Amino acid sequence: MVKHYYNFNIEKKYRGSIILIGNFDGLHLGHQKLFKLAQSYKRKYNLKIGVINFNPMPKMFFNKNLKNFRLLNIHQKIKLLSTLKVDFVITKKFDKNFSKTKPIKFIKEILSKKLNSKFIFVSNNFKFGNKREGNVNLLIKNEKIFNYKVIKPKPLIKNKKIVSSSLIRKLLENGFLQKANKLLNRNWEIEGIVKKGRQVGKKIGFPTCNIDIKNYVLAKPGVYAVKVSRKNNPKYLKGIANLGYRPTFNQKKILLEVHLFNFSGNLYNKLLSVEFLKFIRKEKKFKNVNQLRVQIKSDLNIAKKN
Repeated sequence: MVKHYYNFNIEKKYRGSIILIGNFDGLHLGHQKLFKLAQSYKRKYNLKIGVINFNPMPKMFFNKNLKNFRLLNIHQKIKLLSTLKVDFVITKKFDKNFSKTKPIKFIKEILSKKLNSKFIFVSNNFKFGNKREGNVNLLIKNEKIFNYKVIKPKPLIKNKKIVSSSLIRKLLENGFLQKANKLLNRNWEIEGIVKKGRQVGKKIGFPTCNIDIKNYVLAKPGVYAVKVSRKNNPKYLKGIANLGYRPTFNQKKILLEVHLFNFSGNLYNKLLSVEFLKFIRKEKKFKNVNQLRVQIKSDLNIAKKN
């Protein structure tokens, strides 16, 4: 498992590594291409790979109204980074004090003095430091002074579009789940704790696990075919999920409700990972519970085929 730090005071064995800086939200095909390149440097120069990312994401820190935005939570990100052969991750708390760090200080004190970086991988539009004054040109300008080399790989292009976290968010928000999953190279997934709800589903014959989606991006509200895994349990459970506001019951808060097939048991306060397999239909308001019940039966038949 990848070593995880919450500051820049890393162990001596990780100093002098390949450093990748970014949010890496989604860890999509574009990111995966970047990590493959870093792995080739790792083999060639016999160095370790480290990642610097920030929590909250700077964009969310500066825009407090930006709530449903993330494709991954920190736990998921660390798990995925370990599969990409990363040796260590630094998740730096992004706060007011850190946001005021002068770009040259970030290079001198952190990238050089604390980390002794040998290669620094960044995207072409990378900005850092107080008021985003630092950029790739500044990093390159200081290469020889601080003895590192900047690597800025070309972005991955699919169907004439740059593969990016923002593109995947838009696809999810517009209901193009399978296109998003292809760019992620896996099923998009929400991880959360099962909370006790109003038990409306149970009353109409379809008990559900209620999960608060917190800061995850809000995919198109509607019904999805899903598969669910539980912590320390390799067996998947198939099911159907409603992501939305439950307009039939006039709810105001966004909620993920998952009904599992062929399952009985108590999952309250358990951590579930919900993988989204197929978008079945958009959310709609029904005149009464009977109409809703009929629709759910139809949705279940579709979901069971996935």
